[in-house]
Amino acid sequence: MKIDDTKSNAASLEELGLRLNRARLSHNLNQEELARIAGVSKSTVERLEAGRAVQLANFIRVLGGLGLTQNLENLLPDLGPSPIAQLKHRQKQRQRDSTTRNNPPVSVPWTWGDEK
Repeated sequence: MKIDDTKSNAASLEELGLRLNRARLSHNLNQEELARIAGVSKSTVERLEAGRAVQLANFIRVLGGLGLTQNLENLLPDLGPSPIAQLKHRQKQRQRDSTTRNNPPVSVPWTWGDEK
């Protein structure tokens, strides 16, 4: 089932629980082992898999125990600065070289360096 705006919160939590259950089983872990790895109680893992509400921090710990924390980036990706903010902070681009081309460098006669 796809999780989207048409689903109730309860249906979304239930789907997340099913997915978490499949991920745990694909890692060949039982609930107690996952709880130990994630640093949460076994009842927290049970509640998650049953589709019941838990603290967000515990959900993130369980994802970490399964090596899935990087998937949170897809949940709320960093949008970066707005286009207006980018324009305000944009530095002026250089239009030309700042050295003067009309004044040649002063040349010093070449010597061996042992003259005094």
